[in-house]
Amino acid sequence: MPSITLFGLSWSKPDGEQVFADLELALGPEKVGLVGRNGVGKTALLNVIAGRVRPSAGTVIIDGRIAFARQMLQVAADETIADLFVAREAIALLQRAEKGEASVEELADADWTVEERIVAALAHIGLEAETNTLLTQLSGGQRTRAALAAATFSEPDFLLLDEPTNNLDRDGRRAVIDFMTGWRNGAIIVSHDRELLDHADTIIELTSLGAKRYGGNWSVYQAIKGVELEAAEQNLAHAQKASDEIDRKAQLITERRDRRNAAGAKKGGKGDMPRILLGKRKSNAEATRGKGVQLAERQRAEALDAVSAARARIEVLQPFSVRLPPTGLPAGRQVLAFDEVTAGYDPAHPIIQDLSFSLMGPQRVALVGPNGSGKTTFLRLVAGEILPFQGTLSVTVPFAMLDQSVGILERDDTILDNFRRLNPGATENSCRATLASFRFRADATLQPVGTLSGGQVLRAGLACVLGGASPPSLLILDEPTNHLDIDSIEAVEAGLLAYDGALLVVSHDETFLANIGVDRRIELTGPAEKAR
Repeated sequence: MPSITLFGLSWSKPDGEQVFADLELALGPEKVGLVGRNGVGKTALLNVIAGRVRPSAGTVIIDGRIAFARQMLQVAADETIADLFVAREAIALLQRAEKGEASVEELADADWTVEERIVAALAHIGLEAETNTLLTQLSGGQRTRAALAAATFSEPDFLLLDEPTNNLDRDGRRAVIDFMTGWRNGAIIVSHDRELLDHADTIIELTSLGAKRYGGNWSVYQAIKGVELEAAEQNLAHAQKASDEIDRKAQLITERRDRRNAAGAKKGGKGDMPRILLGKRKSNAEATRGKGVQLAERQRAEALDAVSAARARIEVLQPFSVRLPPTGLPAGRQVLAFDEVTAGYDPAHPIIQDLSFSLMGPQRVALVGPNGSGKTTFLRLVAGEILPFQGTLSVTVPFAMLDQSVGILERDDTILDNFRRLNPGATENSCRATLASFRFRADATLQPVGTLSGGQVLRAGLACVLGGASPPSLLILDEPTNHLDIDSIEAVEAGLLAYDGALLVVSHDETFLANIGVDRRIELTGPAEKAR
């Protein structure tokens, strides 16, 4: 049976910073969802398993064939689909054979069906393309599909996937999910896509403490984590009770000792006890008291350590939650309206045409559609960055827009400085209290935004925009879950659930849209968009 086994596996960055250590895992022909916070080494682990990176220590034993689906962030200008399938030479030979230019020896090695099989593999993942198609002519989502088709072309025993649904539109995500549902060999999938992870057989959580296996898909994993949280809360209650009992006993012992000392002092004061015996009793009492104090202090320290550990465990497991000031947006008030808007960048070829719709408070609306359908153009219209060719649009309430880079924040400034700049009337205490509710406590508020992870930047942006005394009545988000780990996504969801204004969000993440309570969709399809 094909397998991947890790023994004492460790990996450190070139500067010596250790990312993970002493991993012990045994994987069979199963679909594994590899999850964990950004920075714990998920991609690095895939690269070590694939042989792209040497481990710092330990061993990887692979029984079977593996394939790594290439991330298509950058491609060469002349790179084609044939190159992606490592079939350029094989296809060139067929072309020479058609012209009668191939030798007998070359024809003996010809793969006569390679082009047909490549086209069929592409079609299986929902992509229609020829082998000579330049990769630069494909969208990001199409490149991802092509890379997945190429990785599975040789029918490997294990498929390694790193965020396979990132940057895909809804159809692309569906194609990948359907493909993985039908995949019968092993796979290790690094992903924050909870819909995709619900088709895994096993979830492995990678943390700074190691790797922990959870049998079942994402939903099962979440249920188990809920049970772990309940157990952690019980442990905290037990530890707190034990700590309180130690305090109570210590108080009783102190009171008894004080009564005895008072009685002894009274008797000594009468003069009926020899001085030497009185001194000896005093020394014994002091020695006993010293030992008792040391024992009590040790027990007290152990109890406090137990309480601290139990509370820390709850903070790790407990879902993020936050409270926000109300926006004061009344139900039914119009906040955004398009009236027969036609727009784009070339009047002869508009991207949006005759679009009419209105957004009423406090509706939660998802702007959806395939890549290239006009979602970015739509957002630029709302932000006033471009004007329509015809028609009118209006935004009638204060609004804020967080793009994928959260450009509203100054990268060289601290989180606290950004909050003050965007909320000039806020006091020091209110600034820190709000940022603490978004898990930026104490010195964490003094971090420059440019040093934060993607999830931290978005969380900081939400805190600065929504945490003031008067949050904007309309919030617009552009693909907020791209490149975030699941903990960060859930933190964003919690912040948006606490927001009572109108929400317009561009996202292909169906789980995210469901979790934030989207109740309406505007679907863009290209040059003939209609709201519905």
